[in-house]
Order: sequence, then C-alpha cells, then structure tokens
Amino acid sequence: MNFEPMKEFLDHLTSWRIPGNVMVIYKDGKPVFEYTSGYSDIEKGEKMTSDKNFFIYSCSKITTTLCALQLLEKGLYKLDDPLYDFIPEYKEMYVERENGDIIKSPVPITIRNLFTMTAGFTYNFNVPGIKKAGEITGGKYDTLTTVKCHAEDLLCFVPGEEWNYSLCHDVLGGFIEAVSGKTLGEYAEKNVFEPLGIDAAYYKKDRYMQNMAQQYRFVDDTGEDDIVKLQQSEVNMEGGYLEIVGKTNSHMLGENYHSGGAGIITSVPEYAKLMSAIAEGGKGIIERKTIDSWRTNQLNEAQMKWFKWPQLKGYGYGLGVRTMIDPSIGTPLGEIGWGGAAGANALIDVDNNVSFFYAHHMLNNQEGYVQPRLRDILYQCLKG
Repeated sequence: MNFEPMKEFLDHLTSWRIPGNVMVIYKDGKPVFEYTSGYSDIEKGEKMTSDKNFFIYSCSKITTTLCALQLLEKGLYKLDDPLYDFIPEYKEMYVERENGDIIKSPVPITIRNLFTMTAGFTYNFNVPGIKKAGEITGGKYDTLTTVKCHAEDLLCFVPGEEWNYSLCHDVLGGFIEAVSGKTLGEYAEKNVFEPLGIDAAYYKKDRYMQNMAQQYRFVDDTGEDDIVKLQQSEVNMEGGYLEIVGKTNSHMLGENYHSGGAGIITSVPEYAKLMSAIAEGGKGIIERKTIDSWRTNQLNEAQMKWFKWPQLKGYGYGLGVRTMIDPSIGTPLGEIGWGGAAGANALIDVDNNVSFFYAHHMLNNQEGYVQPRLRDILYQCLKG
C-alpha cells in the first residue's frame, strides 16, 4: 500500500478551494492511513487537526438506516409493511400532481419507501405540518411529534413512482422511535456508538460545539454552472471565495429533534470506526446477510432515471446507501457509502474489508469532483 497519492490529493484540495480536511482509511479492521490538511479556522490561522468535530449531515443516514436494519433483524417489522401500522397518522396520504390536482394516494407509504427515498416526500422543512410541530412542542420539535405532524403535508408523487432525495430518513428516525420506544439518539448510542466506542451524537452538545471546525461556504462568483466547470477542468479559487456560515445546521430543528437524515456531530477518526465495523462484516452490530441486503440496488428503471447526480455515476441505491452496480467504473461492485452537505464522505467495501471516512466543512461541497476521486485514488493506493 502506498498512500502518497492520497496525501497529494488532500493537499491539492486545500490548496484549491477546500479550507481543511481529515481522512482515515481502514483495511482489515486496522487504521492504515490518517491525514489532515489545511485549516480548521482560516481566519484564526488554526491548522486542521484530526480531533475536530464536523456536522456530517447526510452521512448520518448510514447510522440511521443501520439502526432501522437492526430492528428488522429482530423481526419487529417487514420492509413492505405500511408505515401507518407504526405511525397511524400516515393512514391516508394525499399527493399534489404537477398540474396542481390533489389526489388521495392509491397506495400506502411502506418502510421500504422510507429506506429508498421513494415515499414522495421533499426536503422542505417550510411546510405546514412541520410548522405545526413547532407550535405544538413550543419550538422544541421532538422527532416523533414532528414526524407525525409531517403526515399532514402533501406528497410530491405516489409512493414508489419516483426517487426523490427527501426527508425519508428523518421519518425513518421517527419510525425507529415508534418501534424501539427510545429516542433516535438514545437508540443509536446504545446499539451502535457505545458498542463500537464511537464518540458521536444526533444533537448539539457543548463539548462537540467547542471543538468544531469552522464551517464555510464556497461562493462561485463566475455565474457559471459549478458542476459543469468541474467536469471540464480543475478550477481554482479565482472562480470564487469562501465565506463563514457559522457552526449551524438547518436540519437540526432543536435539541429534541434527532434528524435521521442529517443530525450527527462527530470527528473523522470516530465515525471511521463505524465504516470499518461494517466493512468487517458487521462486527456484532449487524449481520453480514443484512449488509448484503443493504447494498442491493432497490430502484427499478423508472426510479433510476431520477437518480442521476454526477458523483453517483455507476451506482444504484440500496436500503439508504449508494451501491456500485457498474463494472465499467473499475471499482468493486457492491461498494457502498454516502456523502454529506458540507463535504463528509464515507466508503465501505465489505468484500475487500476496506473503508474510509473523509470530511471537510464547506457547503457547496464540490462532491461531484471530490467524491469519485477519493474512491479511485483509494484503490490506486491499495495496489501499492
């Protein structure tokens, strides 16, 4: 193994437009590479260190779906059970068609729909049901109350018709609470984080916030489409600038709202332990056969046409994670993972027992450029 190409790429990113980054790679259950580059706070001149905490945003989905799969292993539900069996508020759902017509959904939302982003939700928190949850809870937005109130909001398609990145995994978090009788954070702490010795939480705690890397946004001032530019060439900071957005996460509605889709705060070495445990075949927290279901593409041809982000070329979508299905890409089939809004990225390869967790802290995260290259360079490094 030779990780010099990865070091060079991480340094390239921080000389380009990423303020700072951290990466940890595991092979056969052992950390084989840890590296930091750039700054955790540019204005203060603070160099990035591996213990810095990040909002990992949608990389939280890996833990949330794992928790739900643990409950599946216990026989507490089946994937095609209707959601209303567990949260009755979802008994009757209504769909707003593109022409403005509102119809009653002819089929229920199933638990599988929640895993696979095919329930018909959007990623809009500014809807009547969620606003109502704020009123009912006095602005505290506990997860299950918020999810129940969200049942009053219109779907954007009939469940199963399309794939749409949405609040499905936040609703899945509410489902976990309804089935387990614990908050999502409590369940994950007892059944995932504590057994693996991971320091992470679904909500803000002072000690996490005190050691958090500053969060930025890259502002493209060229007026061009950033994704198109990245596909054409490696652009540099001359095409834009960084601005501080502060240590806030709009998906964290309050301390009592444990966002299944975007709520975890942790450091890279800590969350990398989870990726390694999965790559090792589950390490007692999930069965290998369940991992194989997790990484099996769930989308049909009609749904796949909506699954088309640049960084997802060659992938299908399993039970809440991307899964490699195209042998022409040149990396192992069945490799899984996901990314986060500020640049976190996870990769898990069970067949080769290799994984990584990477993070930077910049909205407009450039993952169309960064994510495929991290993957490809990983396998280059492993070949030595």
